[in-house]
Amino acid sequence: MSRDTYHVGMSFLRRRSAATPAGPDFDVLAMDPGDWPGNLGAGLLPAPDGTCQGVFLRYDLFGGRGPAMIIGNLPEGSPARETEEGQVPFEVAQLLLALENDEPVEVTGTEDSPVMQGDNLLIVRRVKLSESRISCVQFDRSDGVLVTIASWDRPITDDLYALLKPLPAELFQQG
Repeated sequence: MSRDTYHVGMSFLRRRSAATPAGPDFDVLAMDPGDWPGNLGAGLLPAPDGTCQGVFLRYDLFGGRGPAMIIGNLPEGSPARETEEGQVPFEVAQLLLALENDEPVEVTGTEDSPVMQGDNLLIVRRVKLSESRISCVQFDRSDGVLVTIASWDRPITDDLYALLKPLPAELFQQG
């Protein structure tokens, strides 16, 4: 599969459907759906062999007009982690597609900063983008999963990291 496959629109699944669980084989770090007042969608990115290559949570505060935030969890080896220089992370591309924003956006730089999450020190990469209404941060977890948070028109502050927690695999259901 080409890298471009992971930079086209993906359909997001609804959580808690009656189908058989198809949860990831790694913990998903995100905000608990009960802590978010808007709509939530979850998406699984499958590989051809059926393994889970990523989990994305789309938090929508805009009443169905597009998400305010996407949080992605990509394990090591996920093709969606591979970006060319200047190319936006997968989560930013998905945010733009969901908002039907087709303006070209590029990465203009990154800045590392330390952030505490409970008792853990995270080195957070703030991804600077040519579109100022998008905030984007990334950090690597100790299990090799890359977490990316992309937010539209809402700054990402250190308070957000306190809301992140592992979500159970049972939360993610096939469609």
